[in-house]
Amino acid sequence: MRTVIKAAIFLILSAATLSAQDWPQWRGPNRDGAVAGFSAPAALPDSLKLKWRIEVGVGHSSPVVAGKRIYLHSRQGEQEVVSAFALDTGKLLWKDAYGVEYKVDPAAAKHGKGPKSTPVIANGRLVTLGINGILSCYDAATGKVKWRSEFSKQFKKTSPDYGTAMSPVIDRRLVIAYLGGHNDGALIAFDLETGREKWRWKDDGPGYASPIVVELSGIRQVITLSQQNIIGVSAASGELLWKVPFKTEWDNSIMTPVAYKDAFIFSGDGKGTFAVKPSLRDGKWVVETIWHNDKIEMYMNTPVMKGYYLFGMSALRKGQFFCIDARTGATLWTSEGREGDNAAILVAGSLLLLLTEDAVMTLARATENKYEVLKKYTVAQSPTWAHPVILGNRLLIKDEATLTLWSLN
Repeated sequence: MRTVIKAAIFLILSAATLSAQDWPQWRGPNRDGAVAGFSAPAALPDSLKLKWRIEVGVGHSSPVVAGKRIYLHSRQGEQEVVSAFALDTGKLLWKDAYGVEYKVDPAAAKHGKGPKSTPVIANGRLVTLGINGILSCYDAATGKVKWRSEFSKQFKKTSPDYGTAMSPVIDRRLVIAYLGGHNDGALIAFDLETGREKWRWKDDGPGYASPIVVELSGIRQVITLSQQNIIGVSAASGELLWKVPFKTEWDNSIMTPVAYKDAFIFSGDGKGTFAVKPSLRDGKWVVETIWHNDKIEMYMNTPVMKGYYLFGMSALRKGQFFCIDARTGATLWTSEGREGDNAAILVAGSLLLLLTEDAVMTLARATENKYEVLKKYTVAQSPTWAHPVILGNRLLIKDEATLTLWSLN
């Protein structure tokens, strides 16, 4: 029987239905970079309108939004800070801080001391993961710590060489996070309410990628990049269902898996871009590579899908936007290059929103025909590594140390 992804992402939220004002996790409601409820003005303005700007602390963790509240994980001095703000005004609603000493690897010096992991909110609970692997759960309404765990007694190191970057996912009241350090870690599921461990898979160290949860052949599974593999693990038990070797030179497995029909798209340093199709045959999982494009290679970027087409940023030619036909892997267009080191990419209706680390937000057409830039806006005065949030016609931007809300009209 043909494998079907019945639902790309399962996320149970405290509210029964997401509104256009909710952005509860890494890359949005469905963890895929797709923006719902976006309404572009008839004519794009020459400049954005600044609604408010607040100082929040450093780090590349992206904001999340639920119930007209913004939740953010940042660093102030030698403390990691978790805060809640009113969406409309930027007013601080609650704040928690705890001490975190962290020494940055010289190779990642320009990225600072983090945090880099984006929080996730569901069922009235906010979960954060710090730069050195401290996992915390808060009451989202009050900021009260429900539980907190650090893993120094379980692993030799509690974060990979360049700091924890994976963003946890919540699935059916389980918090799923990849913990530990180089050559010694585990993908672990915790009870959302109590923090008790429910299962773990421990045959590889963590990468920097964030997992997705899908259903294949009636089996829910967590798909992610570990340190040296692509893995599919049972969401119910932690049992390894399938894996594909995936080792880069510096063990930098960063890209979030992208689902396309019954296949998954991956890329990495020196690996090109490729699609694999896991399927259950006679009780055993079989994984086949259905296409491979060695001319497009993503490093930190995670691409987005619109219809049959994959839009992203290749690390080649010093940063090159591209469009790939996800059915065949054929390259349909590329930009000239020298676009930057990284771009956080969203798709909103017929538009692509491309935020490069130099604080330039490019609006382009989401078309397979050519790379067509419509407008460019400067949205900060310092680097923008965090993923932006799009809420209706408003843009929430985290730069090096501030959080700003902009409007398109």
